[in-house]
Amino acid sequence: MTQPYQGIPNQFRRDLLDKKRLIGCWCMMASPISAEVMGKAGYDWILLDGEHAPNELSDFVTQLMALKDSPTAPLVRPQWADPILIKRLMDIGFFNFLFPMIGSAEEAKAAVAATRYPPEGIRGVALMHRGNQYGYVSDYHDKVNENVAVIAQIESLDGLNNVEEIAKVDGIDGIFIGPSDLSTVLGHFNDPMHLEVQDAVKRIFEAGRAADTAVGILAHVEDHARRYLDMGLNFVSIGADLALLKGGSLALRERFRD
Repeated sequence: MTQPYQGIPNQFRRDLLDKKRLIGCWCMMASPISAEVMGKAGYDWILLDGEHAPNELSDFVTQLMALKDSPTAPLVRPQWADPILIKRLMDIGFFNFLFPMIGSAEEAKAAVAATRYPPEGIRGVALMHRGNQYGYVSDYHDKVNENVAVIAQIESLDGLNNVEEIAKVDGIDGIFIGPSDLSTVLGHFNDPMHLEVQDAVKRIFEAGRAADTAVGILAHVEDHARRYLDMGLNFVSIGADLALLKGGSLALRERFRD
């Protein structure tokens, strides 16, 4: 017996398109328990990282299972906008993607195409997978194309120079600023508040606003996060599970030092 898929429409994508303020957090520990705890905290979204964390496909499956009953929307950042990897990530149940190092409108278009079934894109078809509840869903293939969120991460000089064109690409629902890489390529390693970096952040934000595209950023220093929210950025990551564990562990140990 088949049934409509309850995860469609994708509320996170709707909120992104409506430019709602969405507060998120990074998950880097490749742990379903960590993901479950973070999900219960009530963030609007959680990013499961495949670029700078030791996550493999099977790790993502268990974390998605841990978030299944959570109000938090799971996003994934793959290592690269590789169509084969994207296909596998969608088949295990991801609907929201953050693609790193997008440097041109052509790369953004290719990333979008990899998340869509033909004729809108190039995604390969399988009839039974976790994304459509192993074939129990009757309307998955009809509705999924319009319910996938695609976010382009701007963190290179190419991305910065082409951000106005990237933000206008059909199917790009958001652009996301990677402050660590962006500050590094601008010659200011680990200094995202440098004036030149902040000018670049403003340029990216203005490009998104001109294209009516949501803009987000990673800002794990509270003052920085509040600054960006006051600027009008739409979705902001304010912390990471690994950093929270490290900070809490150090603080607890320090309280008991002689």
